[in-house]
Amino acid sequence: PEQAAQTRVLAANQGLYNGFLAAGLAWGLALGAAGLAVKVFFLVCVALAGVFGAATVSRRIFWVQAFPALVALALLHYPGA
Repeated sequence: PEQAAQTRVLAANQGLYNGFLAAGLAWGLALGAAGLAVKVFFLVCVALAGVFGAATVSRRIFWVQAFPALVALALLHYPGA
């Protein structure tokens, strides 16, 4: 309980951050082809956050967060892949 109380604000911050990233990606998807730049921006943000998390917390974060974002970026640029 003590550790949960100490990390509550950090968890709330992380949830808010993830919510904004999800909203940005949803916005880009809603724009269709016109939202390419929006989708790229938010996917790059997700990938950079994943790389930072992998470097500072756990390498597993790269595979869970950054790698899927990089795959999505590749698919945006090479849709036939």
